[in-house]
Amino acid sequence: MQSGTSKHTIISVDAMGGDRGPVAIVAGLSLLAGRDSDIGFILHGDKPTLTRLVGRRKELAGRCEIRHADEVVSMEDKPSHVMRKGQKTSMWSTVEAVKAHEAEVAVSCGNTGALMALSMIRLRKLPGVSRPAIACLWPSRNPGGFNIMLDVGADIRADETDLLQYALMGASYARNGLGLKSPRIGLLNVGTEEHKGRPELKAAYELIADEAKQAHFEFVGFVEGGDIPSAKVDVIVTDGFTGNVALKTGEGTATLSRDLLREALKSTWLSVLAAFIASASLKRLNARIDPRRVNGGVFLGLNGTVVKSHGGADATGVAAAVGLAADLARSGFSQKLAARVASAGTPREDVSDEKNEGGQPK
Repeated sequence: MQSGTSKHTIISVDAMGGDRGPVAIVAGLSLLAGRDSDIGFILHGDKPTLTRLVGRRKELAGRCEIRHADEVVSMEDKPSHVMRKGQKTSMWSTVEAVKAHEAEVAVSCGNTGALMALSMIRLRKLPGVSRPAIACLWPSRNPGGFNIMLDVGADIRADETDLLQYALMGASYARNGLGLKSPRIGLLNVGTEEHKGRPELKAAYELIADEAKQAHFEFVGFVEGGDIPSAKVDVIVTDGFTGNVALKTGEGTATLSRDLLREALKSTWLSVLAAFIASASLKRLNARIDPRRVNGGVFLGLNGTVVKSHGGADATGVAAAVGLAADLARSGFSQKLAARVASAGTPREDVSDEKNEGGQPK
């Protein structure tokens, strides 16, 4: 990067991960750079390839530092292998830049398990966090257009203490990512009645309810699958197995609905005419349910922020994930999340959530 780039918010990007390779990643960075002048990038990967791709994008001129990495983490690589042998990979180098405080957030489209394992080893978990979580944005009926759900795949297990920590981390993300002063937290279950669910869910219900006042969030109790995209809740807390199944089901359903609608609108000349008349509304609908615009799962519970982009992300999806990373970096999210987790169980008079999370003291 040229001199003067230090004023930018710096994002560390694994330019070799993902199904579409560095072409889509550099295109996404260019797309984002064209609308955000306060952002710079450290790109990790094959230097000759990246130098050529970046050189074709005038929006990236003087805003990229390229760091060569000889190897790439594939989607088939086992996390244990990457932890032992992955020091020369672009993914390792990407996370290392955050550990060294050279960049504020790491972004990768690569192997989720390997990225989480590397992030835990290199960045370490926050004190008091047993299991980090992956949080995603979910299109919803809320005024802001999104809800947050976690965990969506970091760990398939979660006991009541883990679920409490997810609630605290989700509340912090809602404040800093969605601007919600007092987010509403729901615990995902098979019904809303208090007697339903596994023992750890019932225990988590009590822990989260007890913490709500001190942590400045509203606990709405148990919620069901149908509530995930609703306006009833802002943050949905669940274990990684359930969350990942729900996420993949939602993505598949959105794609199916879009494809079936497209087929129906092409079935007769009358439907084609109707589609033409309603084209503006259909474009708004497509944008609302397009998973690319909410691309980016945030790893929570680490000493540093990592954003996992969908492996198949195109330029639009990459731009969304890196843009989310930049927004979190500018909010000081990592430091505020650490303060929120550290405050769990602290007497209310000793901790101000508003001070910890960037608001005005009450």
